[in-house]
Amino acid sequence: MIETAPITEKAVIVGLINSSQDERQVKEYLDELEFLADTAGAEVLKKFTQKLDVPNKATFVGPGKLEEIGNYIKVVEADTVIFDDELSATQLRNIERVLECKVLDRTNLILDIFAKRAQTAHAKAQVELAQYQYLLPRLTRMWTHLERQRGGIGMRGPGETQIETDRRIILDKIARLKEQLKKIDQQKSTQRKNRGKMVRVALVGYTNVGKSTILNMLAKSEVFAENKLFATLDTTVRKVVVDNIPFLLADTVGFIRKLPHGLVESFKSTLDEVREADILLHIVDISHPGFEEQIETVDSTLEEIEAGDKPTIYIFNKIDAFSYEAKDDDDLTPRTKDNFTLEEWKNSWMAKHNPPALFISATQKENIEEFRQRLYDEVKIIHAQRFPFNDYLYEIVEE
Repeated sequence: MIETAPITEKAVIVGLINSSQDERQVKEYLDELEFLADTAGAEVLKKFTQKLDVPNKATFVGPGKLEEIGNYIKVVEADTVIFDDELSATQLRNIERVLECKVLDRTNLILDIFAKRAQTAHAKAQVELAQYQYLLPRLTRMWTHLERQRGGIGMRGPGETQIETDRRIILDKIARLKEQLKKIDQQKSTQRKNRGKMVRVALVGYTNVGKSTILNMLAKSEVFAENKLFATLDTTVRKVVVDNIPFLLADTVGFIRKLPHGLVESFKSTLDEVREADILLHIVDISHPGFEEQIETVDSTLEEIEAGDKPTIYIFNKIDAFSYEAKDDDDLTPRTKDNFTLEEWKNSWMAKHNPPALFISATQKENIEEFRQRLYDEVKIIHAQRFPFNDYLYEIVEE
């Protein structure tokens, strides 16, 4: 059998500039949306933006902008248009009618990536539940193809009946998936209890910040890691020993801005590892221009899953890829890893505003020993409280 390479879809992406997201933010959001599209297997040909106080209720963007997008996709023969915000069923239907091509929103794209990445039965059930919850209020839009093919006369009654039938089927599937996930959650809860009193550490952070790379480094394991968004969906737990103290280290699904609420709900059981952790390692990609907003996104998601009060160490990763364009007219030299010392990192506002903080490069193994020592010190405090006699023996061995 001859294997053929997957066909890359040609796409354009669309975002709005308004009071809640300025031009700079929208540029970052669309760059991230392009990365999401690339992860899903699409090539982004062009980015469209429009200044609107609020999205157009009928078509998200204004009629003129929609016509401009339509003319462009006909010229380049684009397959897909992706919007950076969630679209209503009405907006989806109206936009598809004008553009005559596949229309996705950010939520739909993220769900598609999650479906592609899910490996275990647990992750697949969680994604499927989120997909059905997304689909349910958009069933009307799914049936517009009948009107185009056969007209409205004679189809209104059966069409409505079919929609109601589909709604019942989806509601039944949602109920079954929730029951299935409930059983899996009970099994996982039992597994966590069987781990005993071992100290638990969880890696959290925005997607693609290097959590899996850090897990592999600390646990000397081979967890899948690549430069793609949501490379890891299933929580991976490894036993790690730093010096003489063992603990459990969990790698969790990455967070992202505008994360669909249905996904947060579906993956809450996966994030039990975060809720039950003793220490959180909040991994930050310091080389990303929007890392401050990424920190806020992760912190707000942690609050949403009731894990915002956990002891947290901020790990600023990828210092080898960092660059900073100076805003001072007297200093036009870009700040890079070559002229930004570790001591400067430690005295930076990032360290002072996010204590305790460490600065590392997981891929280049920079400042890893200090990272290990800090992690050891934090784990040892909790370990000594749970196993005081063992800790006494460790101190004798060390002497």
